[in-house]
Amino acid sequence: MQIADVSVWKEIVSEGKTNGDDDLDPSESLSADPASNVYSFGILLLEIVSGKVPYSEEQDALLNLVVEYLNGNGGVGSLVDPTLKTHKEEELKIICEIIQACINPEPSKRPTMKEVTSKLRAVIPISPEAATPRLSPLWWAELEILSVEAS
Repeated sequence: MQIADVSVWKEIVSEGKTNGDDDLDPSESLSADPASNVYSFGILLLEIVSGKVPYSEEQDALLNLVVEYLNGNGGVGSLVDPTLKTHKEEELKIICEIIQACINPEPSKRPTMKEVTSKLRAVIPISPEAATPRLSPLWWAELEILSVEAS
């Protein structure tokens, strides 16, 4: 799932109205389900870690990596984007545990976003202030330096 997909629902609802489906109520359809949001965030994290788009022709490849990891047949390294130069194994292991919890098939067993962000803050040593976008065109370079310094 891409970040841009979050607002696409409004467009789908309005298309449904124009296609003759008058039963759609946009106010009902646009309410967000927290468990679905957690799942989507887990998929987004998986996409970031693996470097693969989860919903594409290569979906089977990503799905196979995840199944292999969850079954204990592949290490955490099997999920990592091969173009990633360095990573900390322990941090990545915890992030993969967060992903696993977020994409749990049982919505009631998924963590809350508060729990997810708390775990991420504990494992990723970048302060929220340092990660906040600035108007500076050098912000991305500053963020990269902070990330290298943290490792």
